[in-house]
Amino acid sequence: MMIDHSRNQHHIKVDVLIVGGGFVGNTLAAALAGASVSSAMVDTADLGQVINAEFDGRSFAVSLSNKRLLEGVGIWQDLAAQTAPILDIRISDGPSLMFLHYDHRETGDDPMGFMVENHYLRRALYLRLQASDAVRVFAPDRVERLIRDQHGVSATLQSGAKIWARLVVGADGRDSMVRADAGIATTKWTYNQSGIVCTVRHERHHNFIAHERFLSAGPFAILPLQGDPPEAGNRSSLVWTENSVLTPTVMGLNEDEFRDEVRQRLGDFLGEVNVAGPRYVFPLGLQFAQRLMDRRMVLVGDAAHAMHPIAGQGLNMGLRDVAALAEVLVDAERLGQDIGDEQVLARYVRWRRFDNTLMLAATDGLNRLFSNDVGPLRLARDFGLAAINRLPPVKRLFMRHAMGLVGDLPRLLRGERLV
Repeated sequence: MMIDHSRNQHHIKVDVLIVGGGFVGNTLAAALAGASVSSAMVDTADLGQVINAEFDGRSFAVSLSNKRLLEGVGIWQDLAAQTAPILDIRISDGPSLMFLHYDHRETGDDPMGFMVENHYLRRALYLRLQASDAVRVFAPDRVERLIRDQHGVSATLQSGAKIWARLVVGADGRDSMVRADAGIATTKWTYNQSGIVCTVRHERHHNFIAHERFLSAGPFAILPLQGDPPEAGNRSSLVWTENSVLTPTVMGLNEDEFRDEVRQRLGDFLGEVNVAGPRYVFPLGLQFAQRLMDRRMVLVGDAAHAMHPIAGQGLNMGLRDVAALAEVLVDAERLGQDIGDEQVLARYVRWRRFDNTLMLAATDGLNRLFSNDVGPLRLARDFGLAAINRLPPVKRLFMRHAMGLVGDLPRLLRGERLV
């Protein structure tokens, strides 16, 4: 990888221009590089700083299938020692005694997923790209002009660099410039909720169990992290959904007051609890692009779809986009097809449309069902959780969905080589 800091005019030619250097864009670049498909990646952040970045309190749940993807593109080996497996998931509805318990042993020996801290994942991606000659990175930089025609894509960057590619991929998030440039509208709504994220240290071992508790304001997730030391099991990530009206008050609490609020919602099953590191807040909503492609352009990740974090599937769905798009492009290249051709891109759109729509609908429906304190609904969902818990075939199906093992999976998600 070459990180380009030059402010001189120059031209480069690649197969794919990736706009957005987050987890999804980086993983796509790594996947294509492994198949000898060249790319240029443009991002507004200084990606070179990630090599020395410290933990900022943010973590992500990576499904089993996406762990296979990260293995396939050469990233997981740099991550494995810093991850915590999710062996069980326990779902409960407020103070109800009824619950749903997913035990990974019901589907095999593999964990259901893995918790990965933000800085470790960024660093592993950076090191993978750094080792590749097939990726050119322009960061910090931005695309100021984008021209797409029947022959290819021409981009002019703020730095003055000019890039020609056969395809541009919008991996630049909810406010995607690439999507806007193509005139693609979005459908979206807000939930009047905010997500508060922080890390806690606790007295007792989490036993690699993830907890999802549904409170009246929204879900409260407790997710196991690697301990300090690793075997201690004394750290967890919290994703606390709160009413947006109350969020400024919560974020304005001092450290002791905030810790007391966390303890009240967490309970005492992990023993003494203290908040470790900063807290973050972000508004929650649903958004999806009305089209995923245009002339020599395609969308992935949050540029295509953004959902409620209730099931921890946002990043996972973006990585599933990567696995599908990489396979479509590499197969087209192998057959001598133009990777920017409409028929090639339509294969990706068909592959991802149903999966993305299903997950958007599921996260929206679950949030609306559980984020309230209406008596009849509360009773119905409690009995629903208990019923699923007593139906092993149904429970295993839901578990396989959570693990990312259901549907027409790309090769990388099946643990197979891309080429």
